[in-house]
Amino acid sequence: MRFRERLTVPISWWVRAAALAVAALTAIGFYLGPAWGIGVGLAAFAVAVAIFASAAIVITVEPGRITIGRSVLEPRYLRSVQALTAVQTERRAGTGADARAHLVLRPYVATSVELTLDDAADPVPYWLVSTRRPGQLVAALQAVGVRPVQPSPDAGPGPGSRGPE
Repeated sequence: MRFRERLTVPISWWVRAAALAVAALTAIGFYLGPAWGIGVGLAAFAVAVAIFASAAIVITVEPGRITIGRSVLEPRYLRSVQALTAVQTERRAGTGADARAHLVLRPYVATSVELTLDDAADPVPYWLVSTRRPGQLVAALQAVGVRPVQPSPDAGPGPGSRGPE
């Protein structure tokens, strides 16, 4: 395996979930009693844990196979790859995005990698994938045969962007 990254929510989100559970415990506990408060507080935290666990994704790069969450790509279908900064990611995920693009973004990860596809049968022009280590992911993809794109000095939208049509 050339690259593996698991994107999970940051610790600050766990602290917020615990604070929400304590707030629910306190509010319901004062109103209906401690047993109800504890039950609602535990339920609120359990819901947060379930949401956080389902939002986690794993990115792996192996020879002949790129796995992003439950999706699998073969390197032969990729034309190029480019590491994006936080500003470029925001632009490519917002107004600079192609509506057909496949976005695998997490709000707690600022940087990403753009995978430009080279498959005539697939209408998706590119994938935009959150990663905390874009340089290492690009290097791993380059090692399995994907060509990197050199970032432009103006930090423009990237290779998969399309102008007005």
